[in-house]
Amino acid sequence: MTNVLEQATAAAQQGNWSSLNQFLQQLPLGKKAKDAEADSAPLNDSDLEQVLNLALEVLESGDFQDRWEVAKVFPKLGSIAIAPSIAILEDDEADLEVRWFAARILGEFNDPTVITTLVDLLKTAEDEDLTDMAATALSNLGDSAIEALTGLLSEPNSRLLATTALSQIRRPEIITPLLGVVNDPQVAVRSMAIEALSSFHDSRIPPVLLKALKDHAAVVRKEAVIGLGLRSDLREELDLLNQLKPLLYDFNPDVCQQAAIALGRMGTDEAAEALFKVLQSPATPVPIQIDLIRAIGWVGTAKSLDYLQQALDTASIECIQEIIRVLGQVDEPVLRAKATQILLDLNSQHPARQVAIVRQALALAWGQLGEVCAMEALVELLADPTDTVRLHAIAALKNFPHAHQQLEQLANDEQLTPALKQGVAIALAEWNI
Repeated sequence: MTNVLEQATAAAQQGNWSSLNQFLQQLPLGKKAKDAEADSAPLNDSDLEQVLNLALEVLESGDFQDRWEVAKVFPKLGSIAIAPSIAILEDDEADLEVRWFAARILGEFNDPTVITTLVDLLKTAEDEDLTDMAATALSNLGDSAIEALTGLLSEPNSRLLATTALSQIRRPEIITPLLGVVNDPQVAVRSMAIEALSSFHDSRIPPVLLKALKDHAAVVRKEAVIGLGLRSDLREELDLLNQLKPLLYDFNPDVCQQAAIALGRMGTDEAAEALFKVLQSPATPVPIQIDLIRAIGWVGTAKSLDYLQQALDTASIECIQEIIRVLGQVDEPVLRAKATQILLDLNSQHPARQVAIVRQALALAWGQLGEVCAMEALVELLADPTDTVRLHAIAALKNFPHAHQQLEQLANDEQLTPALKQGVAIALAEWNI
């Protein structure tokens, strides 16, 4: 390995940091050192010190990509990399990007000195990117960092960053400290704690989430709704339907959206009914209507499809497109036939059928559903005056096993209109390409 070190040193003297990185990667460090062949000379302490100094040169003088690559070398060097990394991190005069990488490197060392250094940085650093990386590095250290971070929760100036770091650890040990900040004056602290706690099935958490539904901050309500939406197992116990319904009328659209998603996940006709009532309201904005339509589709019952069919009577073109798309994604066999029939009724009776983009959506949905009863309607679309509609109809027909034979038979039918005859011919030509 002496030759590689010599080449690495020469690259450093030339300031060729990319080549230096490549040479450093060739050295038997970390796991590679253990797996090295017997005839490979192991690196002694002096060699490792030289590698460390070369890596520090790249960190000091390379560009972002060079630093990104060399940061992978430091953990392989072991504990000798800790002290110089800490020195860089604590140097207020050092380049901020270099300090950022030093914090990132330290996150790979589960060492008490590292934890203390990163915690101190959270308290004192003013640069947001630097403190964010310190929080991320601490989260990488897991259990050993939890105690130190918990101590920071008692200090207002560091509570947000400590909560951020704890939230990323996602181990049961963070539940108790985070429960202590769910009523914090800082909105960001409350929302982050609620979001992290929602990942755990612990009996102390659902009451906290229910209380957070009434928080004055929309972001906190949103995280609480998301968390409760993941607990359909507690649907009856917590009366989630009635707890979440008021949030469908929230002033904040993000909260409304998440409430719709949560109710859709319940998979009950009662949930579908609650969603449909809001969908029917003329005061409901179109973006929220789209979310409600999707949520009703997720319910996945025959009744939910009935609600979607009823919604077609008053829906805008944009919402009609979404209803068609949702119906086209139904995959339960019995419901698939029902969805197909709803779309056939729309095609024959609804004025929206006059809009080309609606006909295009119908073709796509029928192709996805694959129900034979839709083939006749798809064949009719081969004569559509709009090119994109015809192309979607051709693509949809390819999903039906016997469509090609039927089109060949139709091609010889003298009673076809010229437009349909031409459409069939184009479809067959496209099919044979």
